[in-house]
Amino acid sequence: MPDPHALTGIGSLVTNDPSLGDGPLGVIRDAAVLIEGDRIAWVGPARELDASVAAIDLESRAVIPGFVDSHAHLVFAGDRSMEFAARMTGESYLAGGIRTTVAATRAASDDALRARTRDLVDELARSGVTTFETKSGYGLTVADEARSLRIAREFTDETTYLGAHIVPEGIDADAYVDLVCGAMLDACLESARWIDVFCDRGAFDVDQAREILTSGMARGLLPRIHANQLQHGGGVQLAVELDAASADHCTYLDDADIDALAGSMTVATLLPGAEFSTRSPYPAARRLIDAGASVALATDCNPGSSYTTSMPLMVALAVREMRMSPDEALWSATAGGARALRRTDIGVITPGARADLVSLDAPDHVHLAYRPGVDLIDRVWVSGHLRLTRKQQ
Repeated sequence: MPDPHALTGIGSLVTNDPSLGDGPLGVIRDAAVLIEGDRIAWVGPARELDASVAAIDLESRAVIPGFVDSHAHLVFAGDRSMEFAARMTGESYLAGGIRTTVAATRAASDDALRARTRDLVDELARSGVTTFETKSGYGLTVADEARSLRIAREFTDETTYLGAHIVPEGIDADAYVDLVCGAMLDACLESARWIDVFCDRGAFDVDQAREILTSGMARGLLPRIHANQLQHGGGVQLAVELDAASADHCTYLDDADIDALAGSMTVATLLPGAEFSTRSPYPAARRLIDAGASVALATDCNPGSSYTTSMPLMVALAVREMRMSPDEALWSATAGGARALRRTDIGVITPGARADLVSLDAPDHVHLAYRPGVDLIDRVWVSGHLRLTRKQQ
């Protein structure tokens, strides 16, 4: 194991562990972090750090846990900028636009898909993301879904089988559900941890979604669901029924949905980039949090409705548009994302956790929302290794 090393001179350290510092975020001022191998060994006031340990002085910068982006669609080809431009002139967002990306993705080579994915993964890192999930869903044939997941697995262990993104053209919906639950699942199983379904208008209904998710669960995959993005429906209730790790989007909720989420282990993963890019109503984050539901923030990076890799932008949108406090937004983008992936080793800076940290070119984390659109990412550590510095960006 490499020799221990420390980060010191931290003006404000967000641990997300209230037992270690002040408030719900467990903030420690004038702090230090000791790293051994890929893990956090100790955190506390800098004055208590062993002076003999090799250290990097962060010169009063803030340090936060690495962002956890628990919902992204990174394996695709093509461009839908014209669709975006049309929406900005008044056209509505419809799920059917996915078919444009499906055609481009099927036509792309493995190398082209891999290169696009790598570019987006690098963008995520530059925005402070140290763990991310990504899905298939732009192949919609057995071979194309399987290769999308194989490529995704080259970049992350948090891979999601989303053969049920939409029913492709030229196939009956019931026949396609059978394919998703059968031969396609068989082909994708080795490269996936999760199974997902787009349960909404223009995609899959609740009964189809239940069949798809339970088929994957029977084979060892863990459920998550696209729910209630385009209209109110039964997706959130299905997520709670199946103990899904996350119900994602949650744009249209009623009181029963909020109560169900608050009384469950299912995280409401909110994706404000999609609302920003489609001019749709923002989810009721304030009501969810006040009811006691767990909330995560994620980018939903995809070519159709949220083509961004910026978690700081998600934090700023959550504060400005969804009435979350800066503390709530940061927690949701770190520890909340970890909870949506059912992980306890990330999203926190506490002894035993993976050493994923981000230093900010700012005195505290509030600046992420206070200075929207400004690149404040100074340095990023993943598993104890320096992934990038501002000089490399």
